Order: sequence, then structure tokens, then C-alpha cells
Amino acid sequence: MSVPLSCDPHPLLDAQAFVAVFPASLESIPTPGSVLAGFAEDYEAPFSTDDDVKRIVRDLFRHAGFKPTGRSKPASEYLIKAQAGGFLSSINVVVDACNVASLWSGLPISVVDLDVAVAPYRVGVAEPGTKYVFNASGQEIDVGKLICLHDAQGPCANAVKDCQRTKTSGSTTRTLCVVWGTTALGERASLVARWYREMLESAGASTELVSLSR
Repeated sequence: MSVPLSCDPHPLLDAQAFVAVFPASLESIPTPGSVLAGFAEDYEAPFSTDDDVKRIVRDLFRHAGFKPTGRSKPASEYLIKAQAGGFLSSINVVVDACNVASLWSGLPISVVDLDVAVAPYRVGVAEPGTKYVFNASGQEIDVGKLICLHDAQGPCANAVKDCQRTKTSGSTTRTLCVVWGTTALGERASLVARWYREMLESAGASTELVSLSR
């Protein structure tokens, strides 16, 4: 399926996007054991991350003035702490595979429900002071100066916390996934996107890369 996705010019960003279409709603699709195995600390992943990757990823989001520290650090860093604390648990197949790919690669990844988000879509830096609700409790995050995925209603996903209004649910059947990569890490983003797609395809999804027009 064709998804209109544009990308504002950025000297460091290497965003990789793809659509995943599932044969049924997510609530009825079990996450394959091969994907859940990625939650374990002894998993043999095709990637590994370290402090250098962490620094390079943070530099991507600092470029426009955002401070990726504290509660606003990249989601991939939260996953490392969650794994170490034994807090990673299954949510649904598209989020589980996302978490595995992000955890081991060190790249943040966003997922939005295409039947909730409103086209067209654009990747670009959010205006200063822009906020949105990121969880069911109604908590807000200030995403100003952060590279975000925007839909017709505004920013809806980024490398820190995705917007609550476009998150997946049990009824989700189509998603747009964005790997937040940086040119400083070579082809890492495209390889991570490929691995993520393969995990979803193992669960019966069909996937298709989305080109980011500039």
C-alpha cells in the first residue's frame, strides 16, 4: 500500500519507514517465540549497542536544540534498563518486535496505527512548545525541537515517546513503523528496518518499505 510520507531536510537523519499489514487484528496474533526470545539478555542478536551508539543517537536529536536526557532520553535507552530490570513483557507482535529491534540496535523506533493516524505524513522537527499526551494516564511530553513523525493533526511519534492517540491497540491491523537512524552509523538503520520486517513477516504480516520524499 502507498503511504504519503515526506521528510524535511536534515543533515544527520537517516529515517527508515515501512508499512506492516497483518492478517488479523493484533489481539488475535500471538508473538512468535523467536521474537520473544529477544527479550533475554543472552539472546544472539545481529546487532549490539554501546556507549558510542548511544552518544551518536543522542547527537542526532541535539542537532535542532532538543535535550535527549532524563525523561526525554531516547526510548531505546529505556529498553536497556527495562531488560536489565526484568521489566520487558509482551504487548503485541508489532510492539514486541519493535522493542527487540530497538533494544539490540540502540536505535529508537516508532509505531503508529494507520487506521487511527490521518494522512498525509511528514518527518520533521516539531515547533518549540509543542506537546502531546503520550500515555493513557494523560501525561504530556514537550516535543518541541525534536524530530517527529507528523500526521494531519500534528506530531504523533518520535524517538522518545509516541503519541497516545495513534498508538496500536488490540484492533490494529495496519501500522507505519519508523526507525530513527543517523547517517553517522552508516547502513545501520536500513539493516535494523530489514530485521524488524523479517520478525513481523514471521508472524504472517506483509511489509513494504515507504520512501521518504524530500
